[in-house]
Amino acid sequence: MDVEEDSMKFDELQAEYEQLQNEYAVLSARKKQLEAENQWLKEQFKLAKHRQFGASSEKIDALVQTELCFNEAEATSDAAPIEPAKISVRKPKSTGHREKMLEDLPVEVVEHKLTEDDQVCKVCGGHLHEMSTQVREEIEIIPAQVKLVRHVTSVYSCRSCEKNEIEVPIVNAPSPKAIIPKSLATPSSIAYVMAQKYVEAMPLYRQEKHFERLGIEIPRTMLSNWTLKGGEMLEPIYDRMHELLLERDIVHSDETPIQVLGDAKSKSYMWLYRSGRYGPPIVLYDYQPGRDGKYAAEFLGNFAGYLHADGWHAYEKVKAATLVGCWAHGRRKFHDAHLLLPKDRMDDPRLLPNIAIATIKKLYEIEERYRDASPEDRKAARNELSRQILDDFKEWIDRESGLVTSQSVLGQAFTYCKNQWPKLIRFLDDGRLEIDNNRAERSIKPFVIGRKNWLFANTPRGARTSAVIYSIVETAKENGLNPYAYLKFVFERIRTTGPVDATTVDSLLPWAEEVQSALRISKTDTGPS
Repeated sequence: MDVEEDSMKFDELQAEYEQLQNEYAVLSARKKQLEAENQWLKEQFKLAKHRQFGASSEKIDALVQTELCFNEAEATSDAAPIEPAKISVRKPKSTGHREKMLEDLPVEVVEHKLTEDDQVCKVCGGHLHEMSTQVREEIEIIPAQVKLVRHVTSVYSCRSCEKNEIEVPIVNAPSPKAIIPKSLATPSSIAYVMAQKYVEAMPLYRQEKHFERLGIEIPRTMLSNWTLKGGEMLEPIYDRMHELLLERDIVHSDETPIQVLGDAKSKSYMWLYRSGRYGPPIVLYDYQPGRDGKYAAEFLGNFAGYLHADGWHAYEKVKAATLVGCWAHGRRKFHDAHLLLPKDRMDDPRLLPNIAIATIKKLYEIEERYRDASPEDRKAARNELSRQILDDFKEWIDRESGLVTSQSVLGQAFTYCKNQWPKLIRFLDDGRLEIDNNRAERSIKPFVIGRKNWLFANTPRGARTSAVIYSIVETAKENGLNPYAYLKFVFERIRTTGPVDATTVDSLLPWAEEVQSALRISKTDTGPS
């Protein structure tokens, strides 16, 4: 009996021991999970503080001068170090900035001369002659002015017909039509309101106060109506630019949130699509009630060229496109990890984030060196100089990523590069491609700045109109035009010849020869007078 009791107690103890082991394993796993979550929250808190209070620049000068290799003092790997490519980039100093700034301004010459009576020498009383001149230049600012244009159209009839005929011909003198029927709007006023909002980021309620200070009360509802009606007139130009963009073989894309009060059920987005570095620039915005890839697929249709994007998986739905990755995003993630380093080690070139940042910088130095080269020469240089750096970098990523927690900021940087690698090295395939998607980010920035001021759109219609107008003004800017002058030119043409259609749209595109020729004369025209 004692043996049986001992055996039963042993079995019970064995079962209890196994249960405790299982509980310990569960608690240990939970502890590691909580530690990882706690570390992630600390990292996110530190990054949030830096984004709110720290410098926005990602520049790290201290690492540039250092010879780096892909090994860290704490790492156990004994792989041979990789020598960075030594490339010296020297930018020529810009000269004549003042002269270049002033060369297109209209000039008013004010001459200062002595009167005949004053042209007498104070020493001998002889006559003074003009031996030279001294020139001093100043910039005169002329504020915007508002004036009422009253069109008085004479109406004519025939006195003979009045006496002798049944029907009397009535003839009106030629006069311009109203751009918006029964409205005070003119091409210049609509263009000015649009330019103030979509170029200078001044919302309509502030424009309302601005006009009051100019001496006229124009209610916000009237300004909104001008904007909506004007946007509808510009839609044929937008649609034509959309067609032409899809004929290109390189497109950049990005997206950013927009709050639309009339579409509160979904999180709306403004999508950005633009051309690459070759050909007349085209910049298009597209409002959509979401961030799903179907919106990009609908906008791009059967586009089968290269599509620059930031890694958002939604672009995978553009089936025919070949996606190109963004090294700026890859670098940004390592920079976030760099910000989490202890302050006394942030400049240590042996640490993993700093190694990655310095290596990516080498790729950008090569791009800068061959920025003005032909696509063929740029492709050859990339394959000669960048490819080896990329091959070694990928080997380093695969080796070191196993030593880092995947949930950490540094682990996420490694994961991004590993997942995006086929897209990140695609810029090697064609010299016309770019190393990053910064071209799209620069183009979407004006909308982001404007959004900070006007905060939201009232309705989906207003958001779509904003997409059209932003597209027009940003494309005009990219083609070297003054947005206000271009908008005024288009609206004046519409008032004279009628709505834009298939027969006239190409002549009104920002890069059209007629537009460029006309606005080169008036490109300093910045507002109504």
